[in-house]
Amino acid sequence: MGTSVPFSNNLGTLPTTMNKTIRKIHLWLGLTCGLIVSFSGLSGSLYVWQPEISALINPDLLQVEDIGDLDERAIMETTASLLATHGDSINSIFLPYREQQTISVQFNNGKTCYYHPETHVYLGGKSVSILFFENLLVLHRTLGIPTYGKYIVRTSAILFFLFLLTSGIYIWTTSYRNNLKEGFTIKWKGKRKKVNFDLHKVFGAYFMVPLLIMALSGSYFTYNYYYKSALSLFDDNRDSTEINVQQSFRRGDSLRLEDHLLSGNEAYALRAIHFPKDTADPYRFRYIKERFITSGLRKTKEVELDAKGRVTVVSDFRTDPNSNRMATQFYPIHIGEMAGTIGRILVFVSGLVPLLLFITGLNIYRNKKRRKTRKKDRM
Repeated sequence: MGTSVPFSNNLGTLPTTMNKTIRKIHLWLGLTCGLIVSFSGLSGSLYVWQPEISALINPDLLQVEDIGDLDERAIMETTASLLATHGDSINSIFLPYREQQTISVQFNNGKTCYYHPETHVYLGGKSVSILFFENLLVLHRTLGIPTYGKYIVRTSAILFFLFLLTSGIYIWTTSYRNNLKEGFTIKWKGKRKKVNFDLHKVFGAYFMVPLLIMALSGSYFTYNYYYKSALSLFDDNRDSTEINVQQSFRRGDSLRLEDHLLSGNEAYALRAIHFPKDTADPYRFRYIKERFITSGLRKTKEVELDAKGRVTVVSDFRTDPNSNRMATQFYPIHIGEMAGTIGRILVFVSGLVPLLLFITGLNIYRNKKRRKTRKKDRM
């Protein structure tokens, strides 16, 4: 999908002016939003292996021996004990999930502590590597720009999806539709400029579908309202259920929270508890079907408990509208986990491709400018 693919005599039915316009769109979007997408892709590729890297570097904080043999009841009892000990000083509690096999408590003062899920033993605070990946995720989502950064990143992804990739597909198709083999071939023994051009066209062709999926799924996290509106076309008569429980507790009453924790959940594992910021806010309990990374659909549940003890099921994969069930899958699709290890490897490699396309595309543009300058000098 090069920006300087030589015009052939078989450019399709569109007028020459239209072809030139499409190429210019591809060029200037590649030099602008292509740079942002390149950074987003690179940071995303690094983050794909965050669970394994974090666990490897921080075994004392994140890993537990024989985690598969640990009973859910023991995890809930430890969580209830931490609630009773620390009370209103807690902001959130995160139970074993993904790479983290321990329990972490985020306090209102911003400090995070890790505890053994069975023995309650304090294991330590956040390490440098854990903070690195947290900051990397922020940069991936927002470029580190408050408020507006996420819109810059996701709008660039949409432009990348709607115009840059599609214009590249058009250029590649019109140039190589009569010789597909040429379109998928890199002539490594050619001149450096030719190899650069071949890298651009071949990697763009091979990775156009994964990049389209990644751009489309990534944009969801900023424009989820519009996505869900579109997905609502697939809704049927499913409705979330509301459950009322005849028990009351006040904010900070750890005994009542213990009762809720120890009551168990037959279909989900508790992933996190978010505490109310004031008396009007509810406690939020987030559940997940599988605690650790698995392939397949992502199934979640969210429950709220208010100060009067009323329990509301905000969402449940089993009863949610199809739009919510589909929206839940954007995350495992975006990071490749839906397809297991193979999917994650594909996302890792695909995340590096935009940077390769940007560098090779920039070289193509510079070579083209040099040719024009030399031609002008000769004239």
